Amino acid sequence: MTKTHSPVAQPTLLMPDRRQLLRLTGLGALAALAACGTLRPTGQGAGASASAASIINGYRTANGLSALATDSRLEQAALQQAGYMAGARRMEHTTGWGKDFASRVKDNGIAGAAAENIAEGRMDLARLFDMWMKSPPHRRNMLDARFMRFGLAYVRDSKNADWRYWALVLGK
Repeated sequence: MTKTHSPVAQPTLLMPDRRQLLRLTGLGALAALAACGTLRPTGQGAGASASAASIINGYRTANGLSALATDSRLEQAALQQAGYMAGARRMEHTTGWGKDFASRVKDNGIAGAAAENIAEGRMDLARLFDMWMKSPPHRRNMLDARFMRFGLAYVRDSKNADWRYWALVLGK
């Protein structure tokens, strides 16, 4: 007995146009980047630490304290918090993933004393730090002599690009 195959229709291969090919390539690159956890923060506010260094250090030196150095691990923890707040569209220190500040700091390899200031709204760096300096708990964090490093990040609200969710993480 011989077996025969019924003819099967071969699928027609559609060649993607250039725009689709670029889109697929971009999505592939994003997936590769998302899988790599060792990259520097790439969110909207990544790098905000460098922009804010002169402001926060101006406050510290005016109060007889040493300047703070920027730190990529602290900035990563700040960016995670800002991203969570922007996604949830609310300002709070605990994320919806059951991650509180202490676990976020630990997960980013940060040891020792640490503190966090958060904010939301339409503001530039000068207004942000002025607001924090006028709030006793936030001021206390920024002027704590134990801290030697900091990371600052923000993420814009998805529905209102003028609205930002800010997080500042300070550490030893």
